[in-house]
Amino acid sequence: MKQTLTIPQKIRQLLLILVPILVAQITMFSMSFFDTVMSGQASTQDLAGVAIGSSIWVPISAGLGGICVAVTPIVAQLIGAKRKEDIAFKVNQGIYLALFISGLVIAVGAISLDSILDLMGLEDTVRRISHRYLLAIAFGIPALFLYQVLRSFIDALGKTRVTMLIALLSLPINVLLNYILIFGKFGFPSLGGVGAGVASAITYWCLALIALTLILRQKSFRTYHVFGRLFGLSIKEWKEQLKIGLPIGFAIFVETSIFAVVALLMSNFNTVTIAAHQVAMNFSTLLYMVPLSISSALTILVGFEVGAGRHKDARQYSYLGMGMSVGMAGICAIILLLFSEQVATLYSQEVAVIQMAQQFLIYALFFQLSDAIAAPIQGALRGYKDVNVTFITAFISYWLIGLPAGYYMASYTPIGAPGYWIGLIVALAVSAVGLSGRFLVVQRRYSS
Repeated sequence: MKQTLTIPQKIRQLLLILVPILVAQITMFSMSFFDTVMSGQASTQDLAGVAIGSSIWVPISAGLGGICVAVTPIVAQLIGAKRKEDIAFKVNQGIYLALFISGLVIAVGAISLDSILDLMGLEDTVRRISHRYLLAIAFGIPALFLYQVLRSFIDALGKTRVTMLIALLSLPINVLLNYILIFGKFGFPSLGGVGAGVASAITYWCLALIALTLILRQKSFRTYHVFGRLFGLSIKEWKEQLKIGLPIGFAIFVETSIFAVVALLMSNFNTVTIAAHQVAMNFSTLLYMVPLSISSALTILVGFEVGAGRHKDARQYSYLGMGMSVGMAGICAIILLLFSEQVATLYSQEVAVIQMAQQFLIYALFFQLSDAIAAPIQGALRGYKDVNVTFITAFISYWLIGLPAGYYMASYTPIGAPGYWIGLIVALAVSAVGLSGRFLVVQRRYSS
């Protein structure tokens, strides 16, 4: 990364950071996409089992993994401030913290998973698939959280093409493993949806090992001496990272868990409804990779400019990212409007699932605008290390407004299952408004 003096230069640097992040995000999400699609080709029960398992795992992995994302603004600001010598210590402590969190997740999951699944009243086959899918995922948790820290370090240096290449390398590994383990190829047993969990766990380890190898071998990373010495564990540094990481992680958890809770509440409906909801939610999440990638790029660039004390440049990057995000949201909405049937048939061949998924995909149209506003603002605020209000806004909009509204419409009105989607749309809109207000406050503070 380097200082930019004009708007065209900023657009170019934003795109140089953004495009590899977008490719990497889509590639990483494609693993979940292929898990879902390939499990759906095995059977509707496998699709529903993976859907329930994912609805439990995704908010946990995203939320706790979000704590590791604290490394990005920390390192980005150190780079901007030209304090290169402090980076190795920060990254090492991030790794220690990630491994501690992963152990905690595995321990809590071992104690509570059966009880959670029992409360959901699932069909026996769907419950069994969900349980074994999550058990398989557990073996990859330490590797995934380790990779989150290593990726945050690499991205903060502006080397987003490296994480893009890592993701591109890992995707064919994941798809091949899915093919072998879900359908029982090359002499392996057919595991159905459970095979998708095994494939994901192995892929997580591949991600971590590839990233670790590159950091150790490439000269551009070796100069930071991340593994040049063994640092002792620092509780003080953990507290500093948690001060930034916990609000980020909680905000991500609050946002993703609301979608997971809706998926769990959908278990009160039949298997076709669960499968159709998962189809629509999975594809709308794929489209969300665009504003999410812009958010990640803004965290890096805004953090870099804030660390260097160039607050006008940080503000300009923020507005450029928001404008780009809204424009892309319009394109994504058109895609959903024109090709909803084709999208649904990617996931299932059952007519009932396809028809219901098309209805849910129409609601996903309205997700796009709110996400296009909220996600870039979140990224910019993280670049400023302003994270607490983001968490509070997410909690209020999703849990105190969106979920109750959705539950009421789904349970006490003729709308039924789509009522949950309307509640999510309301939550996203409220979140976008709240974050916009906070962003203006932060801008005024730095302008003064």
